[in-house]
Amino acid sequence: MPGMGKTTIAKVVFNQLCYGFEGSYFLSNINETSKQFNGGLVDLQKQLLQYDILKQDVANINCVDRGKVLIKERLCRKRVLVVADDVAHLDQLNALMGERSWFGPGSRVIITTRDERLLLEADQRYQVQELDPYESLQLFCQHAFGDAKPAKDYVELSNDVVEYCGGFPFALE
Repeated sequence: MPGMGKTTIAKVVFNQLCYGFEGSYFLSNINETSKQFNGGLVDLQKQLLQYDILKQDVANINCVDRGKVLIKERLCRKRVLVVADDVAHLDQLNALMGERSWFGPGSRVIITTRDERLLLEADQRYQVQELDPYESLQLFCQHAFGDAKPAKDYVELSNDVVEYCGGFPFALE
């Protein structure tokens, strides 16, 4: 479900864990980027292999299959943290994550998706829950009034907005 905070949570986890790995990368907006006409999946593969993680040139990646080979070759001995944000299709996962053997021992891959079926082989799953009414009101008020409580004249209106937004953090912000 869009607007639940999956990306925000993944960013927080990434920022807390990234220093404990040989390399780390946050691949954002995978679904949108992969749709680009000029080889979006290849661009994502290049990002994954970019200088941040492996400090190697990626100019020789000109197709998805070549990118898969290089990812497997270069990451299979490295302990890395990779966040794959907004994955929508299995081909996106296959192009970027392939199999567990592509990553070295101790590596971690975090995937955000709206489609639970893509996570059938995941070791662990975390489903983001809607905020309860109290949490929703606090979040809305923090953004609207700079305080966790509604301004005196806006209590009823604030409650109406919170009810309308249905516990979705993105809508409440």
